[in-house]
Amino acid sequence: MPKLITNLRQLRLERGMSQEELADLVDIRRETILRLEKGMYNPSLKLAMDVAKVFGVAVEELFRFDE
Repeated sequence: MPKLITNLRQLRLERGMSQEELADLVDIRRETILRLEKGMYNPSLKLAMDVAKVFGVAVEELFRFDE
């Protein structure tokens, strides 16, 4: 099963943003951000696009799957 790889935590910390702040911007719970950062949650396409938009990057720069 492919594993989700993300640099979400790194991007968030580089911008001095808390998990709570990011969660508020994309209208989800903080716990979902935590699970995304740990690769424990596969985001919907909408959520992936919303998060990528916050950071001004392409979805592919934010999330990928390790075969």
